[in-house]
Amino acid sequence: MGSLARQAIEAAPDLEYAGGYARQRHPEERIYDDLERLLLEQRPEVLVDFTGRPAAQNAAIASVRAGVRTIAGSSEWNDAERADLASECEARGGTALIVPNFAIGAVLMMRFAQEATKYFQGAEIVEMHRAEKRDKPSGTAAATARKMKAGGFDGEVAIHSVRLPGLLAHQAVLFGNPGETLTIRHDSLSHQSFAPGILAAIRGIASLPPGLHEGLECVL
Repeated sequence: MGSLARQAIEAAPDLEYAGGYARQRHPEERIYDDLERLLLEQRPEVLVDFTGRPAAQNAAIASVRAGVRTIAGSSEWNDAERADLASECEARGGTALIVPNFAIGAVLMMRFAQEATKYFQGAEIVEMHRAEKRDKPSGTAAATARKMKAGGFDGEVAIHSVRLPGLLAHQAVLFGNPGETLTIRHDSLSHQSFAPGILAAIRGIASLPPGLHEGLECVL
């Protein structure tokens, strides 16, 4: 995802790649192994981060403290970590955006599920991802369940997680009433499905007020 973000930024005529952060340093490509040094020397306007816990949480805090708008692409955030980041944003007047899924279709899938939930008696989520994905349920599934609860669903939304070779990122929300079912499904078949959302987040985060925000829909 980090490589995809860099490629998308470099191909965008209105954006400039300031530098990257990875486990191994590559000075000729402006890739650092020290995030604070990257923030200090390159002074980016926006940080887009795809590391996992605890690196994602540390990177977001460091970025906000450096006065850099922060986009967190990891879904591995709990309520306490969200609260810590929100507190840091409030103290520094910073802006952070947590994005569980950068695919435009996935955002629409969640929106449609929230709309449909008030009309059905039962609903469950089946999320299917690559075998290497660590978090269960996925951040997208958890975000979908929260939106369905906010939309008026009465009861817990069961989430089923599948991890198999050959999958990338897929989710189906199944609704049921007596005599009928409705399935709302999204499939990311290539990592390229995330590039437009990454660019939308980078371009749109400056329009958000200071504080912590969640979901790509904030900038769409």
